[in-house]
Amino acid sequence: MSHILSAVAWPYANGPRHIGHVAGFGVPSDVFSRYQRMAGNDVLMVSGTDEHGTPILVQAEQTGVSPQDLADRYNRVIAEDLTQLGLTYDLFTRTTTRNHYRVAQELFRQVHANGYMVEQTTSGAISPSTGRTLPDRYIEGTCPICGYDGARGDQCDNCGNQLDASELKNPRSRINGEVPQFVETEHFFLDLPALADAIASWLGTRTAWRPNVLNFSQNLLKDVRPRAMTRDIDWGIPVPLDGWSDNPNKRLYVWFDAVVGYLSASIEWARRQDLAAGGDGRMDASGAEAWRAWWNDPQARSYYFMGKDNITFHSQIWPAELLAYAGKGARGGEPGFFGELNLPTEVVSSEYLNVGGAQFSTSRGNVILVRDMLARFQPDALRYFIAAAGPETSDSEFTWPEFQRRTNDELVAGWGNLVNRTATLVHKNFGEVPAPVAPTEDDRALLATTAAGFDAVGDLLGTQRLRAGVGEAMRVVGEVNRYVSAQQPWTLKGEENRDRLATVLHTCVQAVADCSVLLSPVLPHSSQAVHEAFGGTGRLAPMPRLEEVTDLDDDSRHYPVITGDYRLGTDLAAWRSEAVVPGTTVPKPAPVFTKLTDEAIEAEVERLQG
Repeated sequence: MSHILSAVAWPYANGPRHIGHVAGFGVPSDVFSRYQRMAGNDVLMVSGTDEHGTPILVQAEQTGVSPQDLADRYNRVIAEDLTQLGLTYDLFTRTTTRNHYRVAQELFRQVHANGYMVEQTTSGAISPSTGRTLPDRYIEGTCPICGYDGARGDQCDNCGNQLDASELKNPRSRINGEVPQFVETEHFFLDLPALADAIASWLGTRTAWRPNVLNFSQNLLKDVRPRAMTRDIDWGIPVPLDGWSDNPNKRLYVWFDAVVGYLSASIEWARRQDLAAGGDGRMDASGAEAWRAWWNDPQARSYYFMGKDNITFHSQIWPAELLAYAGKGARGGEPGFFGELNLPTEVVSSEYLNVGGAQFSTSRGNVILVRDMLARFQPDALRYFIAAAGPETSDSEFTWPEFQRRTNDELVAGWGNLVNRTATLVHKNFGEVPAPVAPTEDDRALLATTAAGFDAVGDLLGTQRLRAGVGEAMRVVGEVNRYVSAQQPWTLKGEENRDRLATVLHTCVQAVADCSVLLSPVLPHSSQAVHEAFGGTGRLAPMPRLEEVTDLDDDSRHYPVITGDYRLGTDLAAWRSEAVVPGTTVPKPAPVFTKLTDEAIEAEVERLQG
């Protein structure tokens, strides 16, 4: 058994998420985590809502609420949506917990103590009309490196380079279009040049990454400069140093604390486990240190799931923070309380899922929200589309006709029809799973094919090749369908064919059971329905639950978390073929998937165009 950290990108809590978001971080991480648990590994899947930074501050002002109230609203909306989609987080929390504040400040203090946080005077932007600080993410202009008109003041999304707002050509405020005024201000910068050799050495060992991610990450090292890790803003985590902590207008950069969330969520999970076991849940309690098995053990593996716009922060900034905390850069140093923390095993970045020939955009109305999708369609239909046709290594396009085709042709007609007609034949002819009598070579060959699928599909899902994994699982489904068509069990009538009918249907039930397990990481809701259709009890594919909790370090604060019990041997099927039991009652089946009508799809097309 291996310890595997599934570190899932933190959705920003300034609004509900759209399906492009979950195509990048949600479904890929859940499929991977479900498979790894079924394969016997000890998975810790963590994330939460990212709640600091300028966009929330600006939006809260515009809507007349406090930043915390706005974050509270969308934290709940996002958590509800991800729970309904079936994402099996061990803990989905948030960055405004006091636990997260403590962990982020500990990281900052030790990085500073080791000499990798350097205080510098830099140029900051001021709004001429209000006199307030204008954060760099809210300044746009032309990139001085690639010429892209639309680069932000901290990064150009076109070429990926980090920027200073003062470097932009023709800078303008994203809030009101005015030209910002630049003044001198003091900030702490992460000394990336002092960590560049250590980052390069680590990247040199990451040969199994997706080529686009590795190439992009290595190219970032061509222009390495110190990067500001504090901001002139009054919403965020205080800078934990004398002379800074009581300054109401200086806070940690949102991206410094957001990536720390992977660690803080792991620690919060361990503390809550300790409380549930009767401990006091203190961060330094021995019973609350279960997180160290995923973070301090060099044999543990960690996989970070995100969209391609976040590669920089996960293959450069977060590794730099971890190396600096451990004192592994050119300046030396020593680890702090958390010890030497593992660097990412792999940064698993997806490309963009587009719609209507363009990127999703809530502001332009070019968007399909997760909660709207789940209100009208089965969650597994969305999960299947993302896994089978998502932006794994290149941008992909969501269209309603293609969503309809994949649902109707592949899920309904291909897989769902196989399940339904097998269950119908068994229910009608035997009422229970029949025992086989003298299996033929054809029967044995089919079951050898479905059994072999566990290695083939598992190898693909375990290396984040979802599209190929789903394709292989559906190929096995196709083999079962061909077997049924060749054997024609509906023609095996009369007592003289009774034994052959029993053998064919037993073979079909076993093959369907195998396929259901193969597909369960992608289709957990419907795999459970298939399991029950053939008399199965208990859970084949466990589901997350939404729980209301109290902040571990502030009794006045309450919030929802996503959690669950996904341990192998409780409510989770193992990744292998399990023999079906003759005599198990098979009830009259109901369709597993809902066919999408032309009218329903036309309504969605009109809704999107409108």
